[in-house]
Amino acid sequence: MIEMLIEQRRRDIGGGFEVGRVLPFAKRRMVGPFIFFDHMGPLQIAANSENNYDIRPHPHIGLSTVTYLFSGEIMHRDSLGYEQPIRPEEVNWMTAGSGISHSERFERARLHGDQLHGIQAWVALPTDLEETSPSFSHHAGSELPHWEDGGVTGRLIAGNAYGLEASVETHSPMFYAHLDLSSGAAAEMPAGHAERAIYIVTGSIELGGTCYYAGQMLVLTAEAMHFRAVEPSTVMVLGGEPLGERFLYWNFVSSSKDRLAQAAADWKAGRMKLPDADNQEFIPLPDQPPPPGVSTGRFPTGNT
Repeated sequence: MIEMLIEQRRRDIGGGFEVGRVLPFAKRRMVGPFIFFDHMGPLQIAANSENNYDIRPHPHIGLSTVTYLFSGEIMHRDSLGYEQPIRPEEVNWMTAGSGISHSERFERARLHGDQLHGIQAWVALPTDLEETSPSFSHHAGSELPHWEDGGVTGRLIAGNAYGLEASVETHSPMFYAHLDLSSGAAAEMPAGHAERAIYIVTGSIELGGTCYYAGQMLVLTAEAMHFRAVEPSTVMVLGGEPLGERFLYWNFVSSSKDRLAQAAADWKAGRMKLPDADNQEFIPLPDQPPPPGVSTGRFPTGNT
């Protein structure tokens, strides 16, 4: 039933902004195409705060970033010229492909005060699409398929699940959904995918007679199964078909180690465009070099 239990690990991604990193994990680097999964916050930002949690411009290749918030607001700016705030229950889907840079700034929070709470996931691209042209799309909450049944409120973020299909353009078979469960409510895991997982955002759930808690990801076997909320809970369900081995260095994902090295060199040399509306600063390539051959060891990963 449960192949693996992954506990989030707290990581400071800059300026005291902590996230709970779930994927990649040493013993489980991916679930379907999902290669990166960060639980952001909850982080309370005071109005006129001196703390600057903004994530300055940084690059990506070979993946799509999926940003989804429960509370707060993030301003996205990228090298394609998009400038788009994301708010709760909306989706920012950015496909890096051959290369993109973007920033994520908390301008509203710094001005008015806010609580930031959300998930950012990275979805690896199929090998033949790793060098696709970069793109960006935003999807309002009203565009997400939504349902309520037996104490469960669901929103389908991407892919196909529960007899529904999201409007987000994906590049491989997958599903990703946000479920809110009242105490005692039961939900079914979407079937039909080789790899699946549940991540508990808040609350606790019971599966197979065992209780699991916020900050835990349960990597599941493929058979049908239900889980029950022990208390009011929020979970993310996700999965899809595996894509094969992927290598990670910093914010870059690829099936080729040489491509990772090229992306790192391009960013260091200033050959990747910065966002026009946010080009006065950037995050430099980490001082720590990748191991020889850009192996799959533990690297500095993730500026979201």
